[in-house]
Amino acid sequence: MRGGREALSTVGRLGDAHPRQEGPLDLRLVPPALAAWGTAALTVTGSPWWAGLVAVACAVGGAGLLVVGRGGAGRPARPWRGPSAAALLLCTAAAAASAGLHGADLRRGPVPGLGAEFARVDVELEVTSDPRLTRPRISGNHAAPTSVLVEADVVRVTGPDGGTARTRAPVLVVVGGGGKGDSEDRGDREGGGSGERRESGPASPPAPGKSSQVRGSSWLSVLPSTRVRVRGSLAPPMVAGDRVAAALRVGSGERARVVGAPSRSQRVAGKLRAGLREATGGLDADARALLPGLVVGDTARVTPELHAAFEETDLLHLMAVSGANFTILLALLIGPPGTAQRVERRGLAPRVGLPLRTTAVLGGALTLGFVVVCRPEPSVLRAASCGLIALLAVATGRRRSLIPALATAVLLLVLYDPWLARSYGFLLSVLATGALLTLAPRWSAALRGRGVPARLAEGLAAAAAAQAVCAPVVAVLAARVSLVAVPCNLLAEFAVAPATVLGFAALAMAPLAMPVAKSLAWCAGWPTGWIADLARTGAALPGSGMDWPGGWRGGALLALGTAVLVLVGRRALASPWICGVCALLLVLVITRPAPLVRGVTGWPPSGWRLAMCDVGQGDALVLAAGAGTGVVVDAGPDPLLVDRCLRSLGVTRVPAVVLTHFHADHVAGLAGVLRGRAVGQIETSGFEEPPDQVAFVRREAARRGVPVVRAVAGERRRAGPLDWQVLWPPPDPAPTPDGPNDASVTLLVRVAGLTLLLLGDLEPPAQRALLRTPAGARLPPVDVLKVAHHGSAYQDPELLRRAAPRVALISVGRDNPYGHPAPSTLAALRARGAAVLRTDREGAVAVVGGGGGELRVFP
Repeated sequence: MRGGREALSTVGRLGDAHPRQEGPLDLRLVPPALAAWGTAALTVTGSPWWAGLVAVACAVGGAGLLVVGRGGAGRPARPWRGPSAAALLLCTAAAAASAGLHGADLRRGPVPGLGAEFARVDVELEVTSDPRLTRPRISGNHAAPTSVLVEADVVRVTGPDGGTARTRAPVLVVVGGGGKGDSEDRGDREGGGSGERRESGPASPPAPGKSSQVRGSSWLSVLPSTRVRVRGSLAPPMVAGDRVAAALRVGSGERARVVGAPSRSQRVAGKLRAGLREATGGLDADARALLPGLVVGDTARVTPELHAAFEETDLLHLMAVSGANFTILLALLIGPPGTAQRVERRGLAPRVGLPLRTTAVLGGALTLGFVVVCRPEPSVLRAASCGLIALLAVATGRRRSLIPALATAVLLLVLYDPWLARSYGFLLSVLATGALLTLAPRWSAALRGRGVPARLAEGLAAAAAAQAVCAPVVAVLAARVSLVAVPCNLLAEFAVAPATVLGFAALAMAPLAMPVAKSLAWCAGWPTGWIADLARTGAALPGSGMDWPGGWRGGALLALGTAVLVLVGRRALASPWICGVCALLLVLVITRPAPLVRGVTGWPPSGWRLAMCDVGQGDALVLAAGAGTGVVVDAGPDPLLVDRCLRSLGVTRVPAVVLTHFHADHVAGLAGVLRGRAVGQIETSGFEEPPDQVAFVRREAARRGVPVVRAVAGERRRAGPLDWQVLWPPPDPAPTPDGPNDASVTLLVRVAGLTLLLLGDLEPPAQRALLRTPAGARLPPVDVLKVAHHGSAYQDPELLRRAAPRVALISVGRDNPYGHPAPSTLAALRARGAAVLRTDREGAVAVVGGGGGELRVFP
């Protein structure tokens, strides 16, 4: 018995490699997998003849090498001509053949030709994915309409001439909206959609032989494998090299008939997913949105703001179905890392007396259920494969020897679906899994050798390794590097496991006992809310990320920089002092404490009275109203940008938010103003258009309990040293405003001896009407003018003459498509002696002033 204990003790701590089992690193399957990957990526969008030629040539070459590599009588075999080289060529041949066949699906049948002609057709579709809404986008001064996106196969098509043909061609169905979802939502198709979507349960499938109708947003309730007949317009794919033969655009009022019920497995999966949505319905907004995404990839409730926070902190992988979710479930079954093959097995299986073989069968059943519930799409299959590999690695302690298993999974998945070879999501999954199998154990051992606690070392090494290999790919796509990704992922690790386990328990209990499911979801809501708060907090930090060159050059540059940093870091780890100094510098760069930033950059300048935030093509101004207090005029188009601006200014209390009008480039960032601040009230224009943005503002205000009031000409208000008067619009403006711009709330502000005129987006008709009012007739020359409508050419010369500003501020986005600011407006302002500052060149601008007419501008 003692000897047995000693033998067990030699294994080391849980999760360490078994010395007797850990062999040299086996990379023999890596070249064939990489060759198949590259071949599929290059040939799936090319000519089928070219793919066939590559397949035949490589197959012949591989067979020849097998024959030659065996050697003969008196002739030794040559390894480089033997099985390894033959395997590489044969895998390349298989990948080319599979890619050619899949690529031919896009050209086969009448659909591609009808798409090129923009033909109006009647089609029968078989839905292949969950419908989703595109993410809301701010386009100029309005929010672009959302569309329902559905991936489907056309199985029957009737053309304009009445001819009917059976086929099978993949299409992207775009229901309603602007019809550009096929190009602008590619990221959603790879990594899980993230738009704010109307909640819906699974469709009630028609009884055999019957049909039902779907229309508009009811498409969101259609389950995969459902057959639908609908009329629409075919168009070519908007993105070259996409995996669809055409885009099918269906009007939101077009009726579609369900002619085939979804499969039994999809109905079961739909019922489970709907049960999870119901169980999470009573949670806080963030937990309600995130938990279904964390468990089964259902991001229907995730708001654009929350999605942006996860993207900024590189936590977006938690919203999509990932291998980590699956690994946690199987670890619950077989126990902690490294114990699966030991006498002291842990987990649920040995506790109930299940032998290893039965446990393996249960693991397979769990895998099957995971794939069915999360939909058998390529991303889910990828997650299941990578999750099994990662789990097998930690369960057996043979991390390095599982590189062949990863290579095999990559090879099989690419052969099954060659389009994965062109998927950034697939690339990121493979890189992260490979890093966890190779880099993470080495880095963890190095950290433990320098006194870092074992669990902390493993978590830190895993987060750092995954970030090191994935960051260059993310930089290719986003042209930005997150500086908070490693700490955020490390801190999220503690909450992912309980949230996932409790979430899946709620999923399983929902059809059986909804009260129990709601209780489990409530418990899961705590760690899920922690993850959401972590993402929001990390994204709002002033130094959460840095801009980086995009494209493959930027990615290569970041990869080189990461390699240099790793080499330097190895030496730095030898000195605790150097490690401490580096960690302190990183914290200072990320948090950017106001005193330090002010000493280094001068921002915000002492005694600032007005700050114009750099929010791109939009407006967001802050008027100083005391220590930590500011009145916000407009919120810009992006919550993150305005939140960062307010944080950099140290504003934690907002007596009033004035939204000059309801265009999206002035109100869409409202959530960033309200987040974490005490807000007194929101003042708005009485012209309540466009209605979708009006509803958005009222919804955000109601969620945080902030009253909304109407600003009317003649009002005077004070907040600390600030005094402002509403000049426009009157209760009954004449002429009637032609649109929201002419109903912009216009303010005359006085503070510390300075006079400021804020015009919103007022256009010439309203500007002239303003001058005819009693207050407009008494309008004095001003020190600072916020130029109307981003400096567009539509300005009233008389108003500019009467205002006679010393400083003119223009909030405008770099390289905007509208030509703002107009050269004529700039010339008119400068001709009257105004100093013109614009955010697209100067960035954020602050006005500093005091008594005696002193006026300074920063920068």
